[in-house]
Amino acid sequence: MNCPKCGSEMAEGSAFCTKCGASLSQGVAGETNNPGMNQGGPNMNQGAPNMNQGGPQPGGMPYGGPNRQMNGGMAQQSYYDPKDHTAEYSQKDISDNKVMAMVPYLLGTIGVIIALLASRESPYTYFHVRQSLKITVCSALVGIISALLFWTVLVPIAGGICMVILIVVRIISFFQVCSGTAKEAAIIGSFNFLR
Repeated sequence: MNCPKCGSEMAEGSAFCTKCGASLSQGVAGETNNPGMNQGGPNMNQGAPNMNQGGPQPGGMPYGGPNRQMNGGMAQQSYYDPKDHTAEYSQKDISDNKVMAMVPYLLGTIGVIIALLASRESPYTYFHVRQSLKITVCSALVGIISALLFWTVLVPIAGGICMVILIVVRIISFFQVCSGTAKEAAIIGSFNFLR
């Protein structure tokens, strides 16, 4: 018996060539008796249809849970923002009370009172009232500390910088309401008061 690839003489019944390693069982180099091994059978190289292709599980959820998305056949983890609470509110509540949710950011303390009186039943407005109150309380604290320590040079300058930052945070929060989201105010949103 000769090897079909290199022509070396082999003993009868040999499965592989001892010189080049070619398969002798079917007489063609590179083939084996198990088509699932080298030719990408359905369960070896291609993977089960529901595993690599993001197919449904028995419960209807794609493999990897709700945060996995497919991108060109590759599973990716979607980003979850813990400060974004938009999904907690209904779209009807957001669209009906968007204007009232803007008022606290525009008018400060007076806007908070107006928003609470006009939209008492809106959880979305109440969320933004809490965020606006956080900004207002921080602004008041910075103002009081700056006024008490006016005789120092650094504290009033730092207070002025903090006031500018709080104004920017208020503007960012206002535009988040314009886009219909419910995100905690930047920087001060992680403060534990007014939860």
